[in-house]
Amino acid sequence: MSVSVEDALVHELRSAGCVFAEDEARLILAAASDRTNLVSMVQRRVSGVPLEHVLGWAEFCGLRIAVDAEVFVPRRRTEFLVDRAAALMREGAVVVDLCCGSGAVGIALAALIDSPELYAVDIDPAAVRCARRNMPAERVFEGDLYDPLPASLRGQVHVLVANAPYVPTEAIRLMPPEARLHEPRVSLDGGADGLHIQRRVAAGAQHWLGPGGHLLIETSESQATRTVQAFTDAGLSARVESSAELGATVVVGTRS
Repeated sequence: MSVSVEDALVHELRSAGCVFAEDEARLILAAASDRTNLVSMVQRRVSGVPLEHVLGWAEFCGLRIAVDAEVFVPRRRTEFLVDRAAALMREGAVVVDLCCGSGAVGIALAALIDSPELYAVDIDPAAVRCARRNMPAERVFEGDLYDPLPASLRGQVHVLVANAPYVPTEAIRLMPPEARLHEPRVSLDGGADGLHIQRRVAAGAQHWLGPGGHLLIETSESQATRTVQAFTDAGLSARVESSAELGATVVVGTRS
C-alpha cells in the first residue's frame, strides 16, 4: 500500500517531536507553493523553527497575523489580554500597543472595536517591519516604549496594552528551544525578576493615559502581585484578572 504525501509528512513531523503533527502537516501542505518549497518548509520545521515562522503567519483571535522569522510569535493566552482590553474600549478609542511585536494585539482590538485610533511601538527593528505589514505603517513606531510616540497623544490615550517581556533572565535557558533559539531575546527577557519592562511601562503610563484611561499588561500568576505593586507605585488603581482556560493573567490599571 502506498503512503500518501500527507501521511509521510505526519510521520516525519511526529518523529521530530511535533505534538500536533497532523494539523501541522495540513497547514504546511496548504502553504507550500511547490515540492521544492514543501521540502524546504518541512526541513525548517523539523530543525525546530516555529511553525508560525515556517508558514509566515500565526492565527490569533481568529485572524491571520503575518509573522516574520526572528519575530515573537503571539501566544493564544494573549487573546485574554485582547478580551479584557476590548471590554474597556469604545468606538474611536485611542489605543497604544506597546512592545507590539507583530502588532497582533492591536490588530485584534481594531477588528473588534469600530474605528480605533491605533498606534504601536516596538524597540526591535524586525518587529517594527513585521507590524508595518499588518497595520498602517505610519502608525507603527520604532523605539523604546513611549519615546517615539507623537507628543500629541500625551493625556489622550484611552487604552494602553502591553505584552512586555516578563521572563526572568535566568529562566530563559529553561524555555522551549522554539522560543529560546528562534525568537529575539529582547522580546523574552524581563530582567532579573522578569518585571523590569513592566515597571517602566507602568511608571510612564500616567503621562499618556487620559482621565479614566486604562493600562493592561499580561503577566504570570506568580508575578501578578508584584505587577500590581508596580501599578500602584505609579499611581494607578489595579486589579488582577485571569483565565483558567487560557492559563492567562492580566493586570488592569486605571488612571483616576
